[in-house]
Amino acid sequence: MGKNKFHDGPGPSQRQLRVGETIRRALSDVLARGDVHDPDLNRLSITVGEVRTSPDLKIATAYVLPLGGQGQDEVIGLLARNKGELRRIVSKKLSLKFAPDLRFQLDETFDRMDQTREMLNRADVRRDTAGEEKTTE
Repeated sequence: MGKNKFHDGPGPSQRQLRVGETIRRALSDVLARGDVHDPDLNRLSITVGEVRTSPDLKIATAYVLPLGGQGQDEVIGLLARNKGELRRIVSKKLSLKFAPDLRFQLDETFDRMDQTREMLNRADVRRDTAGEEKTTE
């Protein structure tokens, strides 16, 4: 098997990132317009934060979050229930050889940002970072 001479790092390749972003845009467009024939899913406003693809581009994991963060378990269940229809609609919008299998997980980046912000605002952390700035000047 040939080695990809343009990508040798542990992270995703440029193709994975590009395809993931294309899937994210198509999926968020489908969910925003309510193209799915499920009234329970169409009544919700869902944010698609990121889509990560496997190296062979056959599995796409979408990180989603309902607007306001309410009903997170319900959203994952509704998306999983309509996975086949979402896959069909998204694959029509893409020009890929294979339609990727869609998987859904909750997007926790906003929670992590809040935790990081709280940690950086603690007095002992501010004192430590202020001490480092003085030593580097």
